[in-house]
Amino acid sequence: MNSIKKLSQQSDTKQKYNILLIEHELCKRNNLVKVLSGTHYEICSVLNSSRLLSDGPDNVSLIKEVEKHNPDILVIDVEFPKKRMLESLNYISKYSPKPIVMFSEQEGTDLINLLIKSGVTAYVAGETDFRRIKSILDTAIARFVEHETLKHELALTKNKLSNQRTVEQAKLLLMQNKDYSEREAYHSMRKMAMDNGQKVEDVAKNILSLAAIL
Repeated sequence: MNSIKKLSQQSDTKQKYNILLIEHELCKRNNLVKVLSGTHYEICSVLNSSRLLSDGPDNVSLIKEVEKHNPDILVIDVEFPKKRMLESLNYISKYSPKPIVMFSEQEGTDLINLLIKSGVTAYVAGETDFRRIKSILDTAIARFVEHETLKHELALTKNKLSNQRTVEQAKLLLMQNKDYSEREAYHSMRKMAMDNGQKVEDVAKNILSLAAIL
């Protein structure tokens, strides 16, 4: 959720979005820097994509580079996304989600589905049209914010339903063992929650845990 707030705040205040660019062609790097000049996007660091895929001593960890630079957006241009890169993107998407834009010459539904599962927000196949870069980045951020907001709302809904089930189970247990009415069982849990500075669902979890032990 922090990534959503950060991107939204930057949009509202028109602050720069920092980009970690992964590109091995100097010409493309220069073109991208030129196109983004004067916009609300700024390249904070550039990594050579060949070093990310290397097995030698010059190997660079994408995860460590993201942790080091903490960019707002990842922009990746590779001939073909390899397994190691996809694993890194999947990790980043899980633990430090951010918009990920990938350019590649490869096409195909299977590849696109695999990239989406790995956390890629926008995938552009074929020759790069640098005139469209800004609109692609804008769209990627909008999609990312919408997706993360929906994911957050879904998690809250699931948590709320889970808490309600827990309270209902604890309430039923009190009704069976204490001969309480439904109202009395709930008020008993609410009083315990207030006395101990807890939430009702936390009290309910404690009741169920204690019942499981006994």
